[in-house]
Amino acid sequence: MAPDERMRPDRDRYFMGIAMAVRTRANCRGNHVGAILVLDGHVVSTGYNGTPSDMVNCEEGGCDRCANREKYGSGKGYDLCICVHAEQNALLSAARFGIRVEGAVLYTTMRPCFGCTKELLQAKVKAVFYMHDWKHPDPDVWHEYEKLQQRFPGGIRKLEMEDPDKDWAVGSKARPPEESGHSIPGN
Repeated sequence: MAPDERMRPDRDRYFMGIAMAVRTRANCRGNHVGAILVLDGHVVSTGYNGTPSDMVNCEEGGCDRCANREKYGSGKGYDLCICVHAEQNALLSAARFGIRVEGAVLYTTMRPCFGCTKELLQAKVKAVFYMHDWKHPDPDVWHEYEKLQQRFPGGIRKLEMEDPDKDWAVGSKARPPEESGHSIPGN
């Protein structure tokens, strides 16, 4: 297809495409996640998951949770993990440079976890678009997770779009059971 014949992406796909580009810097051994904060139609901050600045990254053995994935299930061991999630990094980068995020929309390549959801709500992010689902591994707390995510004034929505790098970006422990062959206890 010639460049002038391409379909111009809508704003949501455009911004998710940027989040996909950001995730190429991620160095987590589980998932490669990219996130961007958009305020008034402009990207104000980006983040990807990995260890804090000036620390040995995951791919070089910096995080015990990443180095020993078999010991930790999805959603487990975050208190031992030294990685900063993509959504957290986007918020923290904005804070470091004094950029307002209240009222922003987050585009992230993976649905935010419990902790990131709380932080995004506290920062007054108004809406979230994600590409790949993340399910809390404990079905007994799933309703609390959903209740928390319903607090975004603009909602949280899955954006259906092609991801040519899905096999690289989404670790098998994070994929929903129907995609990974793994089952969630109790389901």
